[in-house]
Amino acid sequence: MLTEAQVLKLSIAVTFVVALFGIVFGILTGSFSIAFDGAYSLADASMTILALVVARLITSYATESGKGRLRKRFSVGFWHLEPIVLGMNGIVLMSVSVYALINAISSLLSGGHQLEFDYAIVYAVVTLATCLIMAYVGRRANRTIQSDFVALDATAWMMSGGITAALLIAFIGGLLVEGTGLAWIAPYVDPAVLALVCLVIIPMPLGTVRQAFADILLITPGALKAHVDEVARATVAKHGFLAYRAYVARIGRLSQVELYFIVPPGLPPKAIEDWDRLRDEIGDAIGDEGPDRWLTIAFTADKEWAE
Repeated sequence: MLTEAQVLKLSIAVTFVVALFGIVFGILTGSFSIAFDGAYSLADASMTILALVVARLITSYATESGKGRLRKRFSVGFWHLEPIVLGMNGIVLMSVSVYALINAISSLLSGGHQLEFDYAIVYAVVTLATCLIMAYVGRRANRTIQSDFVALDATAWMMSGGITAALLIAFIGGLLVEGTGLAWIAPYVDPAVLALVCLVIIPMPLGTVRQAFADILLITPGALKAHVDEVARATVAKHGFLAYRAYVARIGRLSQVELYFIVPPGLPPKAIEDWDRLRDEIGDAIGDEGPDRWLTIAFTADKEWAE
């Protein structure tokens, strides 16, 4: 069974090989679309390296018992880095695609260019097989890992596979029209398919970018807030408290929950162990206990402490 770090390491290594393969074949064939495919893979690999670094930081913070220098400087953990990297990843991939689209349109307007279709087909077949295998490996591993980084990486491989499949179809079509009455189409095949591919993939990371900004801005997730409210209301009713205040956010893989219960003034004192048992009861009702849950539960008779 592969871990998150192992999946990302494998993806980085394969992506660099595919990127170099694409750049070399792009030069040999004179294909803008193949060169774009290599550049896209290179950008994706760079972002995956960042994802791997952040994943290691998050895991080390959750598991290490020692107090290292970074742990002292980032006492609340590294979870906030995850949506930042995910957002950057999506924006970089979209930016590369927009730039390629501009180049494709420019090439179409200038009459296109000739392409070595036989070499291009070899590239497309090899790269498509690689993309499909890596997407399968990532998605299969993520059934257990449940990592946003691995999910995004698998999606990126599917996107690359979609690009390459479109290239393969276009290259085969271009090869078939050579020497026929439709040979005038051949110079336009490469920029046309590049433009089409860019139009398809530019919107694809939008969901990831939107979720990343929601996490960065600490937008309250509705489902989690509703669940916490349900638990808090039941606790208030069961123990005779006056009210509660709940503050909920999701930051990457971290669920952050702060609960303040307003108790009646003059409530008879309880042993601290009793309050801890009540916290355990509330925590169990909320669920998802683990290194990626940040739960704070406080009891006060002064509402100002809860506001």
